[in-house]
Amino acid sequence: QVQLVESGGGLVQAGGSLRLSCAASRSIFSGNVMAWYRQAPGKQRELVARITWGGSTDYADSVKGRFAISRDNAKNTVYLQMNSLKSEVTAVYYCMSQLGFWGRGTQVTVSS
Repeated sequence: QVQLVESGGGLVQAGGSLRLSCAASRSIFSGNVMAWYRQAPGKQRELVARITWGGSTDYADSVKGRFAISRDNAKNTVYLQMNSLKSEVTAVYYCMSQLGFWGRGTQVTVSS
């Protein structure tokens, strides 16, 4: 059974930090690019960051320098460290495998 399960979201004050985790089934994790997307109310889903199997990363301009994506290939898990949070990053954050599988998302709410 293919699974992507996000965790780590929650309510945090502006300026705070959160670390999201996404545990994936090995069949969709191993060797593949993994990514984090987000969707704010009334907006389209957008790419936040992605990471290759070898660890190369790519970020949306709006999060460069504040967010960091990483992966633990032994644990089939990808992370998103989010620092200096602002209210505009409030959204549901989704994990995605290059093969087209999505998690159900985890809510991140930043209060100002």
